[in-house]
Amino acid sequence: MDDIRKRLLKSAERISYLSQLKEGMDWGNLAGLQERLETIREAFYDFSLEDLHKETAALEESLFFLEQRCEENLTPMERVRIVRIPLRFSMQDILENVYEDYTELGGEDEASIDPSMVAAKATIVRQVKNKSFTQQVMVIGHEKGHGEEYRNGGCSMPWGNEKALRFMQVAQTEGIPIHSYIFTPGSFPVEEYPGAAQQIARNLYAMTKLRVPMISVISEGGSGGAEAIGLSDYRMMFSHGYYSVISPEGAAAIEGKIREGEKLPKELVERCAESLKITATDNLELGTIDRIIDEPLLGAKRDDFAFFKRLKFEMIRATDEVVLKTKSFRAFRAYELKLKKKNEDINTEDHLIQISWDLSKDEVTRLLRLRSKKYREMATEAFVGKISPFTAFCEKMKLASSKVYYTFRYDILRNQQKQVRQVIQDMSSEGSVFLKQVREPIAAAYDFVSLKQAGKQTRTSVNSQQSVEAEFGDTYTSPLANEDRTVSCPNAGKYGCKDLWVPDLYGEFCGVCENCGHHFPLEYHWYLRHIIDKDSFKEFNRDITAGNPLGAPGFDTRLMDAKSKTNRKSAIITFEASVMGIELVVAMLYSNFRNGTVGSAEGEKFVRACELAKLKRRPLLAYIHTTGGIRIQEGTHGVVQMPKCTMTVREYVDSGGLYIVVYDNNSYAGPVASFLGCSFYQFAIRSSRIGFAGPRVIRDTTGEDIPPGYHSAKNALKRGHVHGLWDRREFRRNLHKALMTMGGGNVYYR
Repeated sequence: MDDIRKRLLKSAERISYLSQLKEGMDWGNLAGLQERLETIREAFYDFSLEDLHKETAALEESLFFLEQRCEENLTPMERVRIVRIPLRFSMQDILENVYEDYTELGGEDEASIDPSMVAAKATIVRQVKNKSFTQQVMVIGHEKGHGEEYRNGGCSMPWGNEKALRFMQVAQTEGIPIHSYIFTPGSFPVEEYPGAAQQIARNLYAMTKLRVPMISVISEGGSGGAEAIGLSDYRMMFSHGYYSVISPEGAAAIEGKIREGEKLPKELVERCAESLKITATDNLELGTIDRIIDEPLLGAKRDDFAFFKRLKFEMIRATDEVVLKTKSFRAFRAYELKLKKKNEDINTEDHLIQISWDLSKDEVTRLLRLRSKKYREMATEAFVGKISPFTAFCEKMKLASSKVYYTFRYDILRNQQKQVRQVIQDMSSEGSVFLKQVREPIAAAYDFVSLKQAGKQTRTSVNSQQSVEAEFGDTYTSPLANEDRTVSCPNAGKYGCKDLWVPDLYGEFCGVCENCGHHFPLEYHWYLRHIIDKDSFKEFNRDITAGNPLGAPGFDTRLMDAKSKTNRKSAIITFEASVMGIELVVAMLYSNFRNGTVGSAEGEKFVRACELAKLKRRPLLAYIHTTGGIRIQEGTHGVVQMPKCTMTVREYVDSGGLYIVVYDNNSYAGPVASFLGCSFYQFAIRSSRIGFAGPRVIRDTTGEDIPPGYHSAKNALKRGHVHGLWDRREFRRNLHKALMTMGGGNVYYR
């Protein structure tokens, strides 16, 4: 009898699961099965034991048929519902069933720093020929729980992501692998220190160079919240999970231009889930993950112990593969991977051999190189503008010759100059008359050459500065200045600002109120004409074109409109220029093209700008006229630009480059939470707005209205997001000062 009661209880759970998945009892014969279950329960003692077995077995068989039918026709939106059902396994279930032992770090449950982010030191045991081998790992992941409100549904706070980073660095210190599990619809959108965007950027920047193997698995991966712990050497997904640039509901609100408070049409949400390509199969085809971990029918639940056994095997195997790729003995590496491939479909805990996860110095170097290559190659097929094989060959030859030239110029000659200076300095410290007599002719000759060169450079710089300063403000007049009318400053009530005559405001005032300093928006052309030296603009990679890799309905037409409107092919302009004689590389995101959103084309152009700046040993400026975040129509092709671009920035900065970011107008979401927010030197034009999410998203997520000025540049400065505020009229002078004073003594152009 007890066994039958348990089976009936399990059947009730399965019916409830299907009803949540299908959003009601109308699908299939769910309502009939529910009535049948209630009949058996009510007449439980009226049945004989044999009849109870028959009725229960018939109910289970009918349920299994429905589950199979549902599994065969699962829509992307139904997969989203699967990961949101409280019966699904959680991070706590993984810790208890995959790892032998663990100690949670940073607090437990509601006493944690952030209950939605779990960090634990754990041990995992592998079986090799009836022998057990224990290895330590750092396990980090989002905890949604099974209905606990205090966990915010797995939406991690900024300090939760900071906790994750702290223990990742502990793992690096101890030399143990990191296993991360992603169960989040997105990061919690608050700007309080350390700030949602800034902390995600810090995590990504640090993770690019962590010197230990990193394995990540996605159940529910929502945009920046997923990337905060998702950058890894090997990325996997559960077969019933989803990974997306935005939730289907959020995409529907944007695509359908749904006003706040209005109900989202169900058909639109379903269509957006389909077009975003969010499933595990989709992401494997897109190349944003490496493997799919199979789950039971309609997704694994917290009591699917066979699934946890399989997951344990997959985590050990993935870590082994990452480690083996770094080994020096290629034959051993190839042999082991071949054996692993043969064993790929075996659901067992037995492994072929014991593999140490400790890495030598050379193996760490190889690990980081492979990680960089992995992300560099992501989404390279998602944009338009591929060159012909002959052109590619010519570009390759040009690149090779440039590497030789700049290596000789900056790495060899500069080192020789340093050595000569050191010899002269050592000789000058000697009191010997003989050494002094020998030294003076050499020093005089060297000083003559050095001063001559320095004087030449100074004269060039001064002449360049004078010629540009003389023409400052005369080379370009904003079209906004052509209207004969006045406008009121938004701060007039507070500061008593007088009405401004438009020709003056957008002419000699540079779009700035002369009384309170409020900055009116200006088009990006103004900056191209007023900030850089005259005739120094040299654009590159102009032909890389934003595309529609996922075939989003109607998006091709919108892209064509943007290209026609701007006469450009993407939302970023990359160019070489000079500022008061200092040559630099600039990447400019601007508002006119799809509100400055970033997709695979923009990410590729930004990466190439970093690579060019690194090659030519020049400072890199990211001027953000406006960015609306990641372009949702490109799905995870857009999301992976966050770690991809951050990886390249980190390599540029580590090589000795100076990276400066300047925000203007509105700068939000993914780019700010990755390759922009990781800069050591971030500045904002006064009156700009900077943040992770807009007011509506914050209100929908937190249920609270944000205070006035929440995203203002001044508040961003108070929170430590930016490091200074610049007046537009002083942009050029401040930029030159930053180029001359920031960065270390090894900055290339000095």
